[in-house]
Amino acid sequence: MVWSHPVFGWLHFFCGGLPGGHSSGFCSKHKFSSVLVYLRGFVTRTFGASCLRQTNQPLNLVLDIGNTRTKLGLFDGNRLVEQAIWTAWTLEELVSYGNQAGVDRVILASVVLPDPETQHKLADVFPLALELTHETPLPFRNTYKTPETLGRDRIAAVAGAQALFPDENCMVIDCGTCIKYDLLRGGDTYVGGNIAPGAAMRILAMHTFTARLPQVPVVMPPETVGYSTETALQNGALRGATFEILGFVQAFGAPLESLQVILTGGDAGFFAPHLPIPALLVEPNLVLHGLNHILQYNANQNRIP
Repeated sequence: MVWSHPVFGWLHFFCGGLPGGHSSGFCSKHKFSSVLVYLRGFVTRTFGASCLRQTNQPLNLVLDIGNTRTKLGLFDGNRLVEQAIWTAWTLEELVSYGNQAGVDRVILASVVLPDPETQHKLADVFPLALELTHETPLPFRNTYKTPETLGRDRIAAVAGAQALFPDENCMVIDCGTCIKYDLLRGGDTYVGGNIAPGAAMRILAMHTFTARLPQVPVVMPPETVGYSTETALQNGALRGATFEILGFVQAFGAPLESLQVILTGGDAGFFAPHLPIPALLVEPNLVLHGLNHILQYNANQNRIP
């Protein structure tokens, strides 16, 4: 578990915290998670919920659950006040965290199959608890022809774009394991998008499906023309991906008067310096903002305070 709030920094160091949410030394990974949940309760009990809640808006907890880690965000209305990465947690720890923080609403999106037990438990504790599915009401019109196959992360990222740029044409580029391109037109209609291999996948594919090509580091060469087999592979995979991104930006934006492009995902920082796109926004927490936006929308629709 890695916390963004500064009060947790000393404990992360004491427990031998490592990048990626792992820990070593005094605390095991699971014990580290439990200690931080306890500390969250101590801080909240000592200083009060006002240390997080600075407006009269509801406090929302959003969870982006992946295969190996969970990204968590705590929102005071539309403001992200705290975030964390959990690599090991239990439902009891999650409920304890929410209660201690004074959470009013919860939404989760998971890459695995929906877990009715988790949603029922959260619904028993919090006034509003949602799990994002293809049936969840959205704050925009979804014209995707197979909504049941549309990734939850893609839905949430588009919602995040709408929250940040209401009434605008937005293109979301999520640079992760795959590079995902999604278009929100007019601020209220999700048109669809495309999916392509990500940076590491491109590099690995050329090594895996050939007899002699090596697996090379994910590093952008300084020159466009490769001067060795390593730089030739890197240019083809990585610079080729930037040309692909620029091509899709041009194609998506051609019929529109304007297009706001938002870059997110683990490789966003890698690609951003190589993308001469006007007003490009890099937003690593776009999915968290989108989940919060969907939660707010459903609360308003159901008139839940």
